[in-house]
Amino acid sequence: MTAPLPTPGSLHLQDGRIFEGWIIGWDAGICGGELCFNTSMTGYQEMFTDPSYRGQMLIHNFVHLGNYGAYAPDQESERVQISGVVVRNFSEKHSRLMADSSLQDYMVQNQLMGIRGIDTRALVRHIRNSGAMNAVILSHKDPVGDQGQRAQKALENLPAMAGLDLSAMVTTVEPYRMASSLPGTPKRVVVMDYGVKRNMLQHLTNRGCELQVLPASATFEEVMACEPQGILLSNGPGDPAAMDMQVAVVRTLLERKIPLMGICLGHQLLARAAGLETFKMHNGHRGSNHPVQNLRRNRSEITSQNHGFAVNLEQTKEASHLELTHINLNDHTVEGLALRESPAFSVQYHPESNPGPHDSHYLFDDFVAMMA
Repeated sequence: MTAPLPTPGSLHLQDGRIFEGWIIGWDAGICGGELCFNTSMTGYQEMFTDPSYRGQMLIHNFVHLGNYGAYAPDQESERVQISGVVVRNFSEKHSRLMADSSLQDYMVQNQLMGIRGIDTRALVRHIRNSGAMNAVILSHKDPVGDQGQRAQKALENLPAMAGLDLSAMVTTVEPYRMASSLPGTPKRVVVMDYGVKRNMLQHLTNRGCELQVLPASATFEEVMACEPQGILLSNGPGDPAAMDMQVAVVRTLLERKIPLMGICLGHQLLARAAGLETFKMHNGHRGSNHPVQNLRRNRSEITSQNHGFAVNLEQTKEASHLELTHINLNDHTVEGLALRESPAFSVQYHPESNPGPHDSHYLFDDFVAMMA
């Protein structure tokens, strides 16, 4: 029995450029979102399920995808969050014995559409120069009408990422608890779930914290009712400038001087609560190999990153109530902040990094030490 022929497809960019390839995963006919690229060589399943990618189509710089299959413990949330996958070479066979399925089967089960056979080097260079933009993947299995018109209509219906609050789409609906993994009296930590990754929670429970995870819409009163000894502002998708309610809650929490740590979107919300502005980046930072300098310790760290917005650097230089603690060594964007008169700090990158570098795990130790 011969294998079915691959279904041709095309990738249509907002600026009119088109790339031809073959459909992989679930053939939904069409899918779309903001194009972004990741420079990691591993961790595709973690990326697929990272809530910070909600509303985005993911380009993999690494040339091969699918060679180690899919494995349930690699999930960073309960579902696939990305809206599409773009890759050069796609493997339907896998070599990892513990894998639950091939990546192809996993994508079908999770109704995730993608396209292979794309010149991803040319595509990434184009985005790097032209900036992040929306795009759609179009299947040619059952062509109806003009393909270009179908793609253009779909592109017109896609929202721009700037000004978009996506936290409500990925946050928990109901509060829930996670127990500490260590014996003894746990430290009570409230996690503001803007799209939190599972490994972030695991780092805290492994350090003796009992977690109360609250929805992104939680009020100041709901946070304080948990009697927290510490507060984590989690990662998440979307534009922090569209989250005025959450910023107001963080601002009030800072006034209470409760130990607080922000990661990624949480970092941006803390910065806005402290009076700084954020902006949409040209193409963002995504990968597990980005160098960051810790200005306090005069050391460099290799970090895992996933963000398309950043904090205004010039304003940090003028803010006497803030300390710039980390800076990106590639483009000198803000990677970390600390308040001078409150026990609060934040980082733009992902110290939980699963899989990825472990250079920044100490940040969770610093947070726990603040509560002690």
